[in-house]
Amino acid sequence: MSVMEKRGLVSPEYPELSVSAQCKLIGLQRSSYYFKPRGQSLLNQRLMKAIDRQFLECPFYGVERMRDYLIGLGYPVGVKRVRRLYRLMNLRTIYPKRNLSKSKPTDYKYPYLLKGLKIERPNQVWQADISYIPMFRGFMYMFAIIDVYSRRIVGWSISNTMSMEWCRETLLDTIRTQGKPEIFNTDQGSQFTSQGFIKPLLEKGIQISMDGKGRALDNVFIERFWRSLKQEYIYLNPPNGGMDLYRGVKAYVEFYNRRRKHTGTGYIPDELFFQINAKAS
Repeated sequence: MSVMEKRGLVSPEYPELSVSAQCKLIGLQRSSYYFKPRGQSLLNQRLMKAIDRQFLECPFYGVERMRDYLIGLGYPVGVKRVRRLYRLMNLRTIYPKRNLSKSKPTDYKYPYLLKGLKIERPNQVWQADISYIPMFRGFMYMFAIIDVYSRRIVGWSISNTMSMEWCRETLLDTIRTQGKPEIFNTDQGSQFTSQGFIKPLLEKGIQISMDGKGRALDNVFIERFWRSLKQEYIYLNPPNGGMDLYRGVKAYVEFYNRRRKHTGTGYIPDELFFQINAKAS
């Protein structure tokens, strides 16, 4: 049963069980049901939106350079505040540095498998990432999975936390509905290096690939999707509330997959993904 099907089973009006209890009963993360944006002070929200726009253009901006940029905009901020906001926004610059999303010392880092790899079919390689999504008030996070060959978004979800359980639930739901990849690539974020996330991948015989530390461009295909999503939807029409964000992202992903020709391939993602699958069968 998909996450959306499970969401349809939850009834806030049911008197015998709370929404929390219903989610637990059917195995649904509460963050997958509630769409309540996370809040920060008005100043921090403005800073985060400014950081997000600039980082999209300059992913090599570290904390100190971003601090200088914000001061140039008239915000009297210090390094400590910017560093905390980077961590909150899940941002990692592309040069080697101290990791802002610390994983446990026991978590295993897998090698990067995509260098020199010829990607020539759907479901050969998936890439996944978490991104901060600014809203009219507050913010949320989005986890998305892209098929590298076709550039099709095969799975996504919205949450107000970056929990490993949320990412794992979205991944397993995507595998149930789309099939499984041969290789699954992520960065070294703590969600992806934890045993709870890695174990189901290994059990399904999926090879695990991880970006080099501080090398965001290893995951360039999903990064390009974030750019498209934000520039073509989020920045133009800031969502007003969690459900507004969910509906807007759903409409954009359908447009991106079904109607938007990708400049990198020259094809609409759905056409390339399903046409190749049809030939293979």
